[in-house]
Parts: sequence; structure tokens; C-alpha cells
Amino acid sequence: MECLLRFANAPAVATISTLRFNDKSKTKKHGVVLRAKLDGENDPLLQSAVNAASLRFQETHRPEPLFVDPYAGCLVPPDVQMDLKKYSHHYCLATKFIDDKLLRTVNHMDGLKQVVLLTDGMDTRPYRLNWPTSTIIFDISPERIFKISAEKLEGVGAKIPRSCLFLHVPLESSNIQQALCAKGFNGNRPSVWAIQGLPVMTLASFEDVLLLVGSLAMNRCLFLGELPAWLTETEFGNKSTTEKWMDKLFMSNGFGVGMVSYKEVASSLGKELAPGYYKNILFLAEQLRFSDDQMDTWRRELQRVEEEGDEEGFEEL
Repeated sequence: MECLLRFANAPAVATISTLRFNDKSKTKKHGVVLRAKLDGENDPLLQSAVNAASLRFQETHRPEPLFVDPYAGCLVPPDVQMDLKKYSHHYCLATKFIDDKLLRTVNHMDGLKQVVLLTDGMDTRPYRLNWPTSTIIFDISPERIFKISAEKLEGVGAKIPRSCLFLHVPLESSNIQQALCAKGFNGNRPSVWAIQGLPVMTLASFEDVLLLVGSLAMNRCLFLGELPAWLTETEFGNKSTTEKWMDKLFMSNGFGVGMVSYKEVASSLGKELAPGYYKNILFLAEQLRFSDDQMDTWRRELQRVEEEGDEEGFEEL
């Protein structure tokens, strides 16, 4: 997850034309390093998370909302501008799609249910969704954003559903797979994974995500969410080319994948999609391989069977 870590650890740096996202990002003018105070205006991660929360806040206050996020209000500035046009924003449609798929999936799991959310740090799903009993929710996100969010959510009395558990894994962890397992994730149990808002800056960083999910998710588990459209390196709007690129990327990492049309999601919900370009691709993928834990279990079982066979053969001799 090295590529993700470089971005997650990046300081907020003021530049004239752009913000840079690595530890060496410094702009010198007349020999002086310009470094801005870490706040919402100059922290690209925090600003992106607040923008997403603002869209959820606006959707909540529409006459017929796709979903209700009662906690988004504590995450946005008091002067947030309201846009209550009849069109549904791509992000809100994706949020609704992910919400429904997560709940539908975990409600079909027996016993312990595992949900892994790869987020911007301000995802309120652990609090606002009606999770079934015995659900463990893991959130992987930038630690500084998560801490800001957690403090604000605690201030308004946000609670996790009873008989559920919510655990945070900092994106800055040196070994995210090891950190997840240390907090109780079990690769021999079903899980569902969703990504929305996680800062993905390069194709290599998204491949790191696929490697993580592929190592921990059991065979047939779902991975869904949004990925930046520019990662595809294909002409925008060319669905056929993008689908081929997606198939190749996901299949090479052990996943079957399908692109989900925002327009079709809107139509299924009786909504009208907002016109214009959107920066992300909505997808639904399925794990075709076996998790590391499943493979280890089977190796141990095979070894046991072989050892028992050797003992029986010795007794016959």
C-alpha cells in the first residue's frame, strides 16, 4: 500500500498553482518554504471528505431523498450551499447503490458478518445503516480525517447499532493486511468490501487495494464501489474500451467485474441523473480466488490427511 501511504501522509502545502501530495512537496520562493496551516481549505483530503459529506447533507434535505444521513450535518460547515435541483448527483446514486448492496449482502450471511469500508474518513455508514446483529465493520481511511470525523460524530451522539462492532484501521498502517487481522478480521469468514472516497492517486495504489482484498476476501465475496475514471487511461465515454480495461485489471487480480451504469441506477430508483461529466466509475466485482486463510486451512487439512494416511499404511505393514 506504499502509493496510498505516500498520499495519506502528505502534508498540506500551499503552492500558487496546485497542491502536491508527497512528503517532499515544498514550494520555494526567494529561498523560503511556503507551508500552510493544516485546515480544511489547504488539506485536499479533508476538503474532499467534507465535499462528499455536503452532497449527502443536501440529498438528505431533498423532498424525496435517496437516503437519509442524519450525521452529515455535523461534518459540513454551517454555511454549506444547498442545491436541491430535481437531478440526482452521481455520488448520491452511488452511495444509495452501495448502501443497498452492503445491507442485502450482510443480511444473507450466517453468524459473524464482516464489512470492510475503504473511505475518506468521514463515511457515516457504520452509524446510519441498519446493520444486523453480529456485524463487524472495519473502516480503512486516513487517520487524521477519521479522528476529526469521530470527534464530531461523538459530539452529536452518533452510535453504532447494538450487538455490532466498529473498528478503524489507519491508512497509514505499515501493513494494512496485518492490521486488519490483528483487529479480528477472519479470512475464513464471509465479508463484503466497499470503496468510496479512499484517496487513490495512481493505478499502482488501486492495484494495492485489489491485492489487499484478494488476499483477505473469501471466494465469491463481493467488492464494489467507485474508482477514479482517469485510472482507466481510456477515452472518456468509450464504454467498450473501458470495460475491456476493467476486465483485464480485475481478472489479473482474481476478480470478475462489471461496470454499473449511473443512469440505470437512477432509472431503477425513479430518479433523473444529473447531466455532465463525473470523475468516477461505479463497479461490482466478485472474488474468484480463495483467501490466504482459506488456502492455509486447506493446506493444513491436506497435510493432516496425508499424515493420517501414512500412519494407516505403517499399521498395515
